[in-house]
Amino acid sequence: MTDISARQASPALAPTAGGGRRLKLVVVLGALSAFGPLSLDMYLPAFPALASDLGVQDADVQLTLTACLLGLALGQLVAGPLSDSRGRRTPLLIGLGCYAAASLACAFAPNIEVLTGLRLVQGMAGAAGIVISRAVVRDLYDGTEAARFFSLLMLVNGLAPILAPVLGSQLLRFADWRAVFAVLAAIGALLLATAVPALPESLPPERRNRGGLGRTVRSFGGLLGDRRFMGYALSAGSAFAAMFAYISGSSFVLQQVYGLDAQQFSLVFGGNALGLVLLGQVNARLLRSRAPGVMLRAGLAVSAVGGAGLLVAVVAGPGLWAVCGSLLLVVAAVGLIMPNSTALALSGRDNAGTASALLGLLQFALGGLAAPLAGLGGSGSALPMAVVIAAFSGAAVLVHALVLPRTSPA
Repeated sequence: MTDISARQASPALAPTAGGGRRLKLVVVLGALSAFGPLSLDMYLPAFPALASDLGVQDADVQLTLTACLLGLALGQLVAGPLSDSRGRRTPLLIGLGCYAAASLACAFAPNIEVLTGLRLVQGMAGAAGIVISRAVVRDLYDGTEAARFFSLLMLVNGLAPILAPVLGSQLLRFADWRAVFAVLAAIGALLLATAVPALPESLPPERRNRGGLGRTVRSFGGLLGDRRFMGYALSAGSAFAAMFAYISGSSFVLQQVYGLDAQQFSLVFGGNALGLVLLGQVNARLLRSRAPGVMLRAGLAVSAVGGAGLLVAVVAGPGLWAVCGSLLLVVAAVGLIMPNSTALALSGRDNAGTASALLGLLQFALGGLAAPLAGLGGSGSALPMAVVIAAFSGAAVLVHALVLPRTSPA
């Protein structure tokens, strides 16, 4: 696969643009694709305090995480196809504005029910940045080059899970959990102000989908029946779900089971995210000599080893370091899995927004399923989280092995 012709896209976004423009593109698209970790990770250190303040159970707080995950999934079904028919820029800007407004409303939520509903809206709005940033990359790159570019984006969006819980824990030293959502609103407004001048349209009118709702439905049907696409989407989605079980459960497990305070938890969480960023950059370098499919299989294997190790560590009880080491493998492996699976799933597709939407839907739907499962045992046990992570990371390897070898050499 080769890059599309530069004249097919906006000159400001052409693949042949100079280093300054390429850097700007990496920063802007990386920030847009960071809405997921920003929305999910920044308030993780506040989970215990939020539960106490609103007088609810831990599982009720975790439902706010699930609501945001489902919003991120469902919103992509709207924003992705819309960007195929209307262009990338307008749906993106609308989504950014709605995200800022919904985040601000979360800061004033009077109870857990309202907060959960607003988190759903916040996720749906933030989905525009995630799905459209992937589609823009597909507008400009394909195959190995797309995988390398997705890896570069992790230099930016990988900082979100590192910085978000640290920022959240620091905010909690001076304010309550509501301040976290006020900061998210400010971030959304800042990204909107940045994207207006910095991100020109990448999908010219002649390449847009003019078939309306009927064509969109047919596109989704075709993707669901595409064994190759579904193999990449489901294997990556399962690994993604394992990570979200960690996101949902780690705050309670590491703080209430293993005794870390909010500051220590944020450091562990940030260290795991740093591992993800570093493996993403290793991936970009290794793609110069290795195929994306090879790197994807390596990432799935690392994730499965981490999941199995975590389960053994929790059951056998060797201690905090064994648990943290296993979690590091599960999270860092995403740096190999996501760039390659995304590039392979979108490779050669004209309906990049729709394909990106279904890819994101499956990832966040599986993540939304895994998140509450990790908390079924309450805050006093690490076993539910370990079982869910081990199951989903193992399922990722199994799906890849059963579905893809007969349909793709990757």
